[in-house]
Order: sequence, then structure tokens, then C-alpha cells
Amino acid sequence: MSVTSQVKPDAETIAVAAEALPRVQRYLRTHPQGPATVRVVDDGEGDELIVPRGAVELLARVLAHMANGHSVSVVPEHAELTTQQAADLLNVSRPYLIGLLESGEIEFRKVGTHRRVLAGSLMDYKHRDDLRRRGAADELAQLAQDLDLS
Repeated sequence: MSVTSQVKPDAETIAVAAEALPRVQRYLRTHPQGPATVRVVDDGEGDELIVPRGAVELLARVLAHMANGHSVSVVPEHAELTTQQAADLLNVSRPYLIGLLESGEIEFRKVGTHRRVLAGSLMDYKHRDDLRRRGAADELAQLAQDLDLS
């Protein structure tokens, strides 16, 4: 299986995800701590399965994206990505990504002549970039208020 394989929801999957999401969210609200107990039904027989809370929180985020018709990928933090995979995850061009790597914005290593990017380093950059963007948007909003442009 590819590191960046995607699940692309069809109409049926979107409907199932939309129906499941509120139930998973309700479970998380009513059970704010600890692992989750999930009932798995197989051939009419049910078993309880204990799963880490983080897995259920991730499931809720996956369901939310799928319910909105978005493709979903789960990439382990330790996975090494090619520059094309990393560019695709950031939704930027490969040359732009290489500029980020060479400027030191994102950590990478070379394997021969090829660059490899740890998924965790890529997500750290994405988080920092999101914070910068939010800060800039907040500044613009404040400036508009100060100038009575809103």
C-alpha cells in the first residue's frame, strides 16, 4: 500500500459517513477521557473492541471529511515521502516545495540524489504556515476595523 493512498468517497460512502459522524462525535462528548469501546458486529455476533481515544478522534475527523465528499489519506508521521508526494500533500508545485526544502523551511534528507521528506516535518511546516496565515488574516481584519473598512 502506498504511503499516500487515498480513499475517495462515492455518494453511498458520503451518506454512510454523514450518518456515522454525529454518533462518533456524541460518543466523544459523552466519554471525554480514556479509550473507547466499539461494538463490532460480524456475522450477526457482536464483540466489544477497546481502541485508543486518539483513534476514535481520528475516525471522527476522517468521517467529517468523507461526509463532505473529500478524499482522505492517513500518512504515518515517520513515513518518508518523495518530493512529489510532499508537494501533493501541501497542494503546491514540486519546484515550490524544493525551494522550501532548500531554504530550510522543511527538513529533508538526501538518498543519493533524491530528497526524502519525513511526513512529520511536512506537517510541522504546514502547522507553522497555517499559524502565519491566520496571524496575517487577523492583522488585516484588525486593520480594516481600525480604518472603518468593515
